[in-house]
Amino acid sequence: MIQSTTVLFGLPGVRVARVEQDEFGDRVVHVETAPGTSASGCPGCGVVSTSAKEYPTTAPRDLPYGERGISVIWHKTRWRCRETSCVRGSFTDAIEEVPAGTRTTGRLRRAIGAAVGDACRSVAEVAAAHEVSWPTAHAAFVEYADTLLVSPEPTAVLGIDETRRGKPRWVRDSPDEQWRRVDPYDTGFVDLAGDQGLLGQREGRTSKTVVDWLQEQTPQFRAAIEFVAIDPAAVYAKAIRTRDENGELLLPNARLVVDHFHLTKLANDCVTKVRRRTIWEQEGRRGRKIDPAWANRRRLLTGRQRLRPKAFAAMWNSLIDSDPSGQILTAWIAKEELRTLLALARTDASRDAIAAQLFVFYDWCASTTIGELHTLASTVETWWPEIEAFIDTGITNAKTEGLNRLVKHVKRSGCGFRNVDNQHRRVRFHCTRTARAATTAPRSLPAQV
Repeated sequence: MIQSTTVLFGLPGVRVARVEQDEFGDRVVHVETAPGTSASGCPGCGVVSTSAKEYPTTAPRDLPYGERGISVIWHKTRWRCRETSCVRGSFTDAIEEVPAGTRTTGRLRRAIGAAVGDACRSVAEVAAAHEVSWPTAHAAFVEYADTLLVSPEPTAVLGIDETRRGKPRWVRDSPDEQWRRVDPYDTGFVDLAGDQGLLGQREGRTSKTVVDWLQEQTPQFRAAIEFVAIDPAAVYAKAIRTRDENGELLLPNARLVVDHFHLTKLANDCVTKVRRRTIWEQEGRRGRKIDPAWANRRRLLTGRQRLRPKAFAAMWNSLIDSDPSGQILTAWIAKEELRTLLALARTDASRDAIAAQLFVFYDWCASTTIGELHTLASTVETWWPEIEAFIDTGITNAKTEGLNRLVKHVKRSGCGFRNVDNQHRRVRFHCTRTARAATTAPRSLPAQV
């Protein structure tokens, strides 16, 4: 009977002596160290002791079982260490599931770690559910995460993007100094070619932030990077082109790629600016529901191929009638020409076809007097080598943007974080699981990637 109860209890290293009920009806499981274990070995010198000093009891917290509470009473033995060269005079039984000085079982700590990390629950919630303190639950997750999180492996495609860590705050270092605005951001580094997910995070969104993280990686990791996908951010581009103290490039084999999503967003923002300015110039106020340009504001931001013929005709005809200057439709056409250029990615387009469509976009913007279009064309010209790299490879930062959503989910589930290191650990653990990582590389990448 005792052997069956021990198997049912299932804690390696101990056996059940008896089970009782306390005055509240909760079960109390009395266990003792199982014979044949190395619990009587001195942790200082390793010599097995045969001299028992006393028989203390401890009550390690264990996983709940059933609808009623359960308590564990471990009847230990305190042993004398007879080795003269050992500094320890005595020690108590210790097993792998409950090491010396631990007040929780290993399976409870693993369950807490999985609940916090895998299920993305807040530490406070998990601590309350398992009836332990917040520091105990947090330490269990740290132990669980450290066993699974490893250093980043080399990858051929690296994605870099920023996420907001919290709301802007006004701070000052001393009462004599002026207040300054702090806009907390984190920069994330993502494996776009493999299944590692989020490789790491670093506080800030500057060139130094990226350079410091890259310098922490091995030379083999930096040499393996062939492409770096970013949004049109000058600080990130500067970091990728940084040279070390020997004048060598930090990423000697990397080629910058600009994500097309952000380019399309710049074009949509350009259309929105033209629409708002045109309505203000014509009506002397902001747009209202009665203004056709305002009523069609969402259609203006929708791709031509996604508009139904009836919706497209309604938008086109209403803007022709309401905007004599034609600036709104001109900006919309420029946006569509840029989208057509970006759509050449993954089509094996020839250099002539790409050059021809680029000329159409530039020519259309140059033939107008709209300042917003000139700014958009200048941005495309500045970033054209990186845009061309996107058309050649089809590499995007979509996976990075998807992980940014998980980053925000972790922040919401944790109800905010005071410690940046704790947040980065939680975020990376949640964004590095194999189930969430894409395993298919872009088709246009070389076969070895």
